[in-house]
Amino acid sequence: MAKEEEAKIRTSLRVKLLIGIVTVLLIALMFPKGESIESEVAIGSIWIHDDLIARFSFPILKDPEVYKAQIKSAKENIYPVYLKKASVGKLAQDSLKSYNKFLLRHIETSTSKEDSLQLNPTFLSYKSFKTLQDLAKENKNKSIANAFNSLIFTPAEEILENAYSNNIIDTTLTPSLNDSIAIRTGNIDQIENMSNIDNTSSIQIKADATIHNLPLNPEEKKALSEYINHFIFANVIYDQGLTNEETNQAVSNVSRYSGIVNENERIIAKHDRITKEAKLKIDSYKAAKGDQVGSEGSILQFLGKILHISSLLTLIIIYLFLFRKKIFHDNLKVLLLAINFIFISFIAFLINQVSVDFPLQFLIFVPVFSMLVTIIFDSRVGFYSTVITVLILGALRSNDYTFAAMNLFAGALSVFSVRDIKNRSQIFRSFLFILIGYLITILAFGFERFASLNQILIECAFAGTNALISPVLTYGLLIFFEKLFKITTDLTLVELSNFDRPLLKDLARRAPGTFNHSMTMGTLAEAAAESVKANPLLARVGAYYHDIGKTIMPQNFVENQLNNLNVHENLSPEESVSLIVKHVKEGIALGEEYGLPKEIIDFIPMHHGTTVISYFYDKAKKLYGEGKVDTDAYRYPGPMPNSKETAIVMLADGCESAVRSIEDPDPTKVENVIGNIIQTRIDEHQLDDAPITFYDLTRIKETFTNILVGQRHHRIRYPKQDELEKGADEQQE
Repeated sequence: MAKEEEAKIRTSLRVKLLIGIVTVLLIALMFPKGESIESEVAIGSIWIHDDLIARFSFPILKDPEVYKAQIKSAKENIYPVYLKKASVGKLAQDSLKSYNKFLLRHIETSTSKEDSLQLNPTFLSYKSFKTLQDLAKENKNKSIANAFNSLIFTPAEEILENAYSNNIIDTTLTPSLNDSIAIRTGNIDQIENMSNIDNTSSIQIKADATIHNLPLNPEEKKALSEYINHFIFANVIYDQGLTNEETNQAVSNVSRYSGIVNENERIIAKHDRITKEAKLKIDSYKAAKGDQVGSEGSILQFLGKILHISSLLTLIIIYLFLFRKKIFHDNLKVLLLAINFIFISFIAFLINQVSVDFPLQFLIFVPVFSMLVTIIFDSRVGFYSTVITVLILGALRSNDYTFAAMNLFAGALSVFSVRDIKNRSQIFRSFLFILIGYLITILAFGFERFASLNQILIECAFAGTNALISPVLTYGLLIFFEKLFKITTDLTLVELSNFDRPLLKDLARRAPGTFNHSMTMGTLAEAAAESVKANPLLARVGAYYHDIGKTIMPQNFVENQLNNLNVHENLSPEESVSLIVKHVKEGIALGEEYGLPKEIIDFIPMHHGTTVISYFYDKAKKLYGEGKVDTDAYRYPGPMPNSKETAIVMLADGCESAVRSIEDPDPTKVENVIGNIIQTRIDEHQLDDAPITFYDLTRIKETFTNILVGQRHHRIRYPKQDELEKGADEQQE
């Protein structure tokens, strides 16, 4: 039941419509928004349309690079904003006076104990504290308070007061600066040059210079320097938030426009060359037209996009319906094709979002799409799909004709490079074809628009990157699609035709007669398929695997009975038929176990169709009487062939076996046998489901006759032929 449901889904028209609608909507959503979809113009080309007149006034957008440079300049000219904290100096000086009192009291307590010193409870180092304590001892004839006021406290307060009369910043908390900064006090900014501003380090140096002139010894000066340094703080603080506000304001002040075009003003005249300034006006006009579109206009524009994409995709759908019905009726293959269209469109959409002065359009890998579709389906589907793809992508890039033409040529060459691919390594020969395609078109359009040599070289470099990466992407994606969608490509068939494959090795080892029969059939089927424009590779590989079920019980089949002992001589006709038919089911089971594609497994039952096993059917009629034998009991289960390739293998199987049994074959006998076998299959209606014509059957008959007559030709007898045909024992006698 699950298989029936799956089969219905794979052929359902509703599913097909759903895939189409989703594909169209997704691609339409990737179109440029807010702009009228008109022709793309290139600098240096000629305006071939009528004079372009502005229907309304609109501003001219600046060149993106110019605008970007102005934004950068505006940011660089912003002064970092600092806030003046006047309270910092007052707080530091008040703290100094409080510490003076605390330190004086502590030293007085310490000096009264001459036998030992208490641990210094202040921020001073032990050495500095001991120095100040010794200073107090030296001035014991004076009041300690007076001594410290004159030697330490008063100089310290004066130094600190002088320091905070200036602006002080902390360089460790400041970003990389310009030559000047903005110091904000209230709502007023004062621009100060950095050379006029102190920092905590320079203030300390100035303090040390003042201390150097005091009547103190070196140790005492060092202690005083350490003491003062504790009260030096930055009173001008960097503010990141205010700086960002100033930066944003400066950026917003940079105009996006460089001028204005008035209503009814001519933008560009017919046959004028498109300059950089003219292109800016044209692009600005397109953007302005998009901005003027209301909600109703947007809906109509989106509807136009849907109709645009639908009309293009309808062309490929019609082609599939008329000429590739197997693809059209298989929704899995339709989905695979749709995914490729969506994927390449999405790549183009992403590239369109990047605004850099490089030809990134060459990174839209159209050749990858072309090669994938060609290898998965065939070269005609690949070429037609490439045409539709470049039209869609050209529309996505605002109807860029140059882009479409370049990728059509490169994509078509990539299709031709893999149309007869025989192994995966051949994918990489496409590099040269893709590169040639791009280089020719780059030079053609470059010369037309008088592009600079530098620009042409850059485009060639990007095109070379495309040509180099495309085969690698194709190789990787091909494996992915083959596994995910269970697609059988010609590359898969080539790999299956290798005689080292496990099933073919088992067939050659266990059923050599069947193996030789299959190889001969492969030759017949391949040649016949080629003559009627079917898939020769599929026919050959299908012939190789059509009898793999015989490896289970090879002795049940006459071609493998080398000792002339026929197991069927002692069996009833119905028992023999049961053994013979069994190899079909066993072959299907083996094929599924070893992961053979469905296209190959189909050959196993279809090469017999629903034909009658005539030998045992005739035997049964002789044993039981003609009226007592049910014909259907002696038929293969089917189904009948449904393709040219399976029909060819059915005919090849019957013809090869029948011709092999001819005694003293000659061309007339061979031709008659082949003709009768084919006619029998027609009369039995075994070919009714296959898309094969009488003309095809005539060509198949001619091909089979030529090959089988050649294989059954007579050879002259060699001298002593009779002796060669005798055994060694007979020769000795």
